[in-house]
Amino acid sequence: MSDTMTALAARTEGASKIYGTGDTEVRALDDVTVGFNQGAFTAIMGPSGSGKSTLMHTMAGLDPLTKGNTFIGDVELSSLSEKELTLLRREKVGFIFQAFNLIPTLSALENITLPMDLAKGQADDAWVENVIQTVGLGDRKSHRPDELSGGQQQRVAVARALASKPQIIFADEPTGNLDSRTGGEILDFMRSAVRELGQTIVMVTHDAVAASYSDRVVFLADGKIVDEMLDPTADAVFDHIKSLGD
Repeated sequence: MSDTMTALAARTEGASKIYGTGDTEVRALDDVTVGFNQGAFTAIMGPSGSGKSTLMHTMAGLDPLTKGNTFIGDVELSSLSEKELTLLRREKVGFIFQAFNLIPTLSALENITLPMDLAKGQADDAWVENVIQTVGLGDRKSHRPDELSGGQQQRVAVARALASKPQIIFADEPTGNLDSRTGGEILDFMRSAVRELGQTIVMVTHDAVAASYSDRVVFLADGKIVDEMLDPTADAVFDHIKSLGD
């Protein structure tokens, strides 16, 4: 059992998230137990309102559970103080959200290295430069967010998450604001970060093509995990998600 545990970058046990009470009660997550292996790329899919983003936010320590437990590695998140939780997120977790969450007064490069600067960590300059070149920001490093297109801002957000080589990256529609070619390049890079560096990525997506870059797809419906697929193809994912209803 301990070997299994050490191989998990994150997991939940009996995770429930309930909003409202009585007639207005909504179970965004309903007794979910799931683990995400280290060094693997997992996609989370399901119809609108299935609990995809809630699962990711609670696993990342951004939103507390109503019941159950969430772990990053072997650290149970509800046991941490707010300060400890902030430090864990800063040092162990990377985030890519649809809202880019960039600091408007900082350059692209400064935004990318910000988590490391806050953690007083030493950046791997060669790796950071590799990330920047791969996401196509080589000539945009000194630009502030308001000088970048939406797609370029998303590239900065992706680069920021990858730059510090965190224990796990949670990505919410990471290519949602990118054209298919640029999105494919970034998914290729995320895939290689998993294969070559042992990075762990958990990605919420509605896009079957994006999900096909993952090792495993976990399907949610009505706050429950209803299925999973290993070594997915875009066609197989699309057919499966259609059967769940969107």
